Amino acid sequence: MVSLLSCLSAILLPLAPIGSIDAANATPPHAAAVTPSAFLGKWELDLTRMPDTYGPPPKRVLFEFQESGGGRWRTNVDIFDRDGAVRHMTMTYRPDGRPTPAENPNTEADSVAVLMPAADVMVVNLGRAKTLGSVRTYTMLPGGNEMIESAAGLNGDGLPFVRTFHFKRVR
Repeated sequence: MVSLLSCLSAILLPLAPIGSIDAANATPPHAAAVTPSAFLGKWELDLTRMPDTYGPPPKRVLFEFQESGGGRWRTNVDIFDRDGAVRHMTMTYRPDGRPTPAENPNTEADSVAVLMPAADVMVVNLGRAKTLGSVRTYTMLPGGNEMIESAAGLNGDGLPFVRTFHFKRVR
């Protein structure tokens, strides 16, 4: 897969002013090794570090980020409730900030917009019935085995909150 950085390099390199590139030592964009995003893979919520304002935690939460071809990503989320129910949401999107409908809408979101402003940051905006559901920012920690989710939304009284969740890489 080609990363956004590789695509931008391929576009901007020919536009650089003459003399600003050392042509003898430049690596053509297509020859550079593409590093897959550290977000790709399967992640599990660390239930031992849940915010105290969250309430009773679920039994288990799994996220999986995958490349699905053509610059698109696919995210699967499975939330295993304590009563045995499983909430599943799948989204296939381009991480370009544009809205995309969820493939199996649930009570939390029926649409999503995702943007990756940096290699180690992903911003996810979840919508439901054409209103803002929540905004989540995922930050990759050094080493690529821990991811932090900052979830912002409104509580039942309409007041804003931000909660932090910690995920560990499963694979």
